[in-house]
Amino acid sequence: MGIPAERIDRLETLAREAVRDGEDDRAREYVRLARRVAERHRLRLPRRFRRFTCDRCDAYLRPGVNARVRLQSGKVVVACDCGELARYPYK
Repeated sequence: MGIPAERIDRLETLAREAVRDGEDDRAREYVRLARRVAERHRLRLPRRFRRFTCDRCDAYLRPGVNARVRLQSGKVVVACDCGELARYPYK
């Protein structure tokens, strides 16, 4: 694992801790920074990171706190407080 990938993992950990402590703005900055690092180094964000961040408002999502998770006909539907919906297939 290279340095940019390690930095993305660390930023994801920091974002998760910031949301847990109630500092949503700081978590958003960590998410934006991680996305910028991935873009600059042409890396994919880890699946866990992609699934727990909102594409519209860059919030780090916590189900039951700032996100709603539902199952619908073979898909997981994650709804952020900003109104953005993300759908992921499952078997």
